[in-house]
Amino acid sequence: MSLTMCKAKPSAAALNVLVRELRALCGLTQEQFAAKLGVTLVTVNRWENDRAKPMPLAVRQLSALAIEMSQFGSEADRKIAHQLLEQYFQKNS
Repeated sequence: MSLTMCKAKPSAAALNVLVRELRALCGLTQEQFAAKLGVTLVTVNRWENDRAKPMPLAVRQLSALAIEMSQFGSEADRKIAHQLLEQYFQKNS
């Protein structure tokens, strides 16, 4: 899978897990993660608790953040980020 620009196609049922895992990978609080994505703390909390789903733009931001972590994080973080990308995102052919 090319990490340059993959189209986000995660399973809707898994988005809350993706948000939680990606936030943990970044080592950010919900408030810090929200600020990084340009959304509110309440929004991130709703995503993680499966009370709301990220809009397509937010899903693209999550994908971009995972790509960033897969390229620039520590070796362990890069491995986890690659797993998240493989698990939650597909390349759009």
